[in-house]
Amino acid sequence: MAAPSLFRIWISAARLRTLPLSVAGIVAGNALASQHSDFSWILFGGTLLTAIAFQILSNFANDYGDGVKGTDNENRVGPKRVLQQKLLSKKTLFNGIILTGVIGFLLAICTIAMAFGLEETQPILIFLALAITAIFAAYKYTAGKGAYGYYAMGDFFVFLFFGGLAVMGSYYLQTKTIPLHIAWFAMAIGLLSVGVLNLNNMRDMENDAVVGKQTIASLLGFAYAKIYHTLLLFFACVFLGVGLKQTADSLWHYCPIVVIIPLLIQLSKTIRIRSHVDFDGQLKPLALTTFALSLVILVTQLLM
Repeated sequence: MAAPSLFRIWISAARLRTLPLSVAGIVAGNALASQHSDFSWILFGGTLLTAIAFQILSNFANDYGDGVKGTDNENRVGPKRVLQQKLLSKKTLFNGIILTGVIGFLLAICTIAMAFGLEETQPILIFLALAITAIFAAYKYTAGKGAYGYYAMGDFFVFLFFGGLAVMGSYYLQTKTIPLHIAWFAMAIGLLSVGVLNLNNMRDMENDAVVGKQTIASLLGFAYAKIYHTLLLFFACVFLGVGLKQTADSLWHYCPIVVIIPLLIQLSKTIRIRSHVDFDGQLKPLALTTFALSLVILVTQLLM
């Protein structure tokens, strides 16, 4: 079998399948802001590109961090990573992290400039600080000393960035306000995103326990991690319902609630799983359901 090309290796390291989930909050936030008189599709595109760059940075750093620490070994259940397979050197992958971080920061600067111009100094500085924090958090998830993903903090940061920052931040960039009802949608998207991470951690919990990587799943154990997963999806649906009740002007706007159907199907399958490797099959459906939810919110807002 021929060796993969350098382009295909980098594409593999970027893990493009993770991108729909990473932009779900951005899509939802912009969808909720789409009725605002100053809504900008160009600004929407800028936030999407920035989020994608940050996600690819996170994927590179995750590959690098777990590879250097030896977490990605022959006992790992999930797909083999680039560094694990020695398809790239540590230095080359680290350089890729730096380059992606620079690109992401430049995209963030352009997006912030589009949103605020040069006049509003305070929000510009706040969002620049958030961009730097996002870059740092993307790297420190598994890379470097004290990586927070090894101390059961991954769920919190995914909730914070995929939910709170993505939804409310993108909404604020468009409208310069954050009504309380936006928080319900942010929490719903955030909890579903944590659900995807929890599936990933339940899949890898045996190997994580051996190498000393603490996750919520590995700390809870097989049975309680499933209960935790059930609560994540349950409260995501509750918060989505509350958000829709506060914003819906017609039955049409309640369409996003249909997401409960695939979530119940996926949860039923997850609860019945007996082997760690089988959790891998539920990752993609939940990620795509979360992305689909954001698209339905966008469509219902645009067609009102």
